[in-house]
Amino acid sequence: MLKFIKQNLENIDGVAIYPIISLLIFFLFFVALFLWVFTAKKEHIKEVSNIPFDDQLKSDQP
Repeated sequence: MLKFIKQNLENIDGVAIYPIISLLIFFLFFVALFLWVFTAKKEHIKEVSNIPFDDQLKSDQP
């Protein structure tokens, strides 16, 4: 089965660019996420991390 797919892909011109593009998108996404995590304000991180607890406390009250 893989042999048929490989033969079809080898016949397409410029198909080698797609793995490179997908790797670049993957890499850039995680670099951007890494930068966002280290530049995020500590107050925002604390507020967001307490959301599940705040929601649970509000639902327990009548």
